[in-house]
Amino acid sequence: MTEQRIILLTGCSSGIGAHCARALKADGWRVFATVRRQEDLAPLEADGIEALLLDYTRPETISATVATVRERTGDRIDALFNNGAYGQTGAVEDLTTDVLREQFETNFFGWHELTRQIIPLMRRQGHGRIVNCSSILGLIPYRFRGAYTASKFALEGLTITLRMELQDSGIHVSLIEPGPIATRFTANALAKVHEHIDLEGSVHAAEYRRQLRRLDGSGPINKHKLGPEAVYDVLKSALNVKSPRPHYLVTTPAKQGVLLKRLLPANLFYRLMRRLD
Repeated sequence: MTEQRIILLTGCSSGIGAHCARALKADGWRVFATVRRQEDLAPLEADGIEALLLDYTRPETISATVATVRERTGDRIDALFNNGAYGQTGAVEDLTTDVLREQFETNFFGWHELTRQIIPLMRRQGHGRIVNCSSILGLIPYRFRGAYTASKFALEGLTITLRMELQDSGIHVSLIEPGPIATRFTANALAKVHEHIDLEGSVHAAEYRRQLRRLDGSGPINKHKLGPEAVYDVLKSALNVKSPRPHYLVTTPAKQGVLLKRLLPANLFYRLMRRLD
């Protein structure tokens, strides 16, 4: 009988994380799924998933989660899927340093801390999979998404460096880079822009009004948006194939964007991105 594999996932209250946690459970994994709020534990537990509280901005919750998983599994974690994140909308000039720092605490530093605590277990095991859910905005910049883009650019660099350093350790590291996915991501981004940006006091007030229509769903619908199952399709590959790829692009816009960035002169590419925004 094959031993049940163990995975820890973050950001599982909804969207990509929630879908992947349930799909992994159905595929035979022992799933530890984390959420930030107490009320989000019960729906996961009802589906037989071991749910835990973790907030990337609170290091004590990271340590407590790792300790709990180690205790329940006898010091074994076969895979880690870093997924919990949010996107701070706003022009770069309108972002205070504190707002930028908050974005990095959630999207970058917390991921690093959790990963560092799990790598020693994987080294002792002699195997492991680490998959970080980045974004196409970790490869291509986008106006009014500077904070999120910066956090994902940083994540890309750190993750690929980690992959190189763990070569021959038995630990494989991959990035998933989705384009538009149908989740609560835009709703969370809408809340953050109202919380942190002086919308009417900015020189970009007119542009913000257009951006808000996109975030609140009253603007044009993105016909290329896929469901979270598209991310799970590539996550399965990263977790199961003998030699997982460093990058897994998801959605047609993501693949097209990377191709155009490779083919076009930089000035032309950035002008094109400006028009597409």
